[in-house]
Amino acid sequence: MVSLETPVCEFDLPAPDFSLPGVDGRTWSRDECAGPNGLLVMFICNHCPYVKAVRERLVRDTRELAGLGIGCVAIQSNDPAEYAEDSFENMKHVAETFDYPFPYLLDETQEVARAYGAVCTPDFFGYNAQLGLQYRGRLDASRKETAPADARRDLFEAMAQVARTGRGPEQQIPSMGCSIKWRGE
Repeated sequence: MVSLETPVCEFDLPAPDFSLPGVDGRTWSRDECAGPNGLLVMFICNHCPYVKAVRERLVRDTRELAGLGIGCVAIQSNDPAEYAEDSFENMKHVAETFDYPFPYLLDETQEVARAYGAVCTPDFFGYNAQLGLQYRGRLDASRKETAPADARRDLFEAMAQVARTGRGPEQQIPSMGCSIKWRGE
């Protein structure tokens, strides 16, 4: 398992479009996932300890962000041939178990992860209403273990600011997680 940090935010970089199958049986596009005040694209998976440490917080924060007009979507891009826990069937199970309030999509070709420049799980891309990038940071201080309950909610606060102002914070702390498991590597 290789741990990586995400690059710094390239403000106003446009959100690539996608059309991916969800665990709910639907095919989802970027625009169908976006809310009136923005879009949060999360690259996550099932097996990564960094993601497991924040799943409940992802559910809490995305539910609250939906109330602020931020649409949220999670994309799983790991190669399930290498990590069976990341299979589509297991994605369905995890989404149901944790009651994901957002579409959970499979990027089987890994083209969407490459288009976004995703490097790890979790990797967060926060966009404004014009789908310009405003946040590329961490959820909170969690790593492989969940941060204390009173930890600052970096992602939530940043996306709430995007919902209000259309701009993300200038100072952002990178997300850290397991490297995306690319096919053939």
